[in-house]
Amino acid sequence: MKRALVLASLVLIVLAAGTAAFTQSFSVQLGLNRGPTQPINFSHKIHAGQLGMNCLYCHYGAEKSPIANLPPVSTCMGCHKIAAADKPEIQKLSGYFQRGEQVPWVEVYWLPDHVKFNHKRHVRAGIECQSCHGPVQEMAAVYQYPSLKMGWCVSCHRQKLDDPVHPATMDCVVCHH
Repeated sequence: MKRALVLASLVLIVLAAGTAAFTQSFSVQLGLNRGPTQPINFSHKIHAGQLGMNCLYCHYGAEKSPIANLPPVSTCMGCHKIAAADKPEIQKLSGYFQRGEQVPWVEVYWLPDHVKFNHKRHVRAGIECQSCHGPVQEMAAVYQYPSLKMGWCVSCHRQKLDDPVHPATMDCVVCHH
């Protein structure tokens, strides 16, 4: 009896530890108020917030492509050859530029492989970036703000079904292909 109790306790401890590890991993993947450590400490709070830069200045691919893309280091250096060039993080950025390398940013926003999000379609419909990305202009380090689960997306699409200019669709294959 004592042996069975010890064994059952061990099984429960292992299950609890496994559940905690999975939940922590999944929470980070879904971005619950914490982003990954990036190779350069880039602050959207400074760029989009204090300086008021439009998201599309750096993420210009969002207007032209289904993928928003990360800006090439040359876009950053357009300003930072001069602006704050003496700062350590800008010197790291400059190092990538001089070596002809792109910054190996760690992905923040995660969607399953079977889900495709079309940035161009949303930008053209006048959807603000913050609708999906949260208050990026207030984030020192970007994290995945909403869960981006299907129900979250569908709730927005339902609200926009009757939009006379840019109606949303509920057709599954638009996002799932």
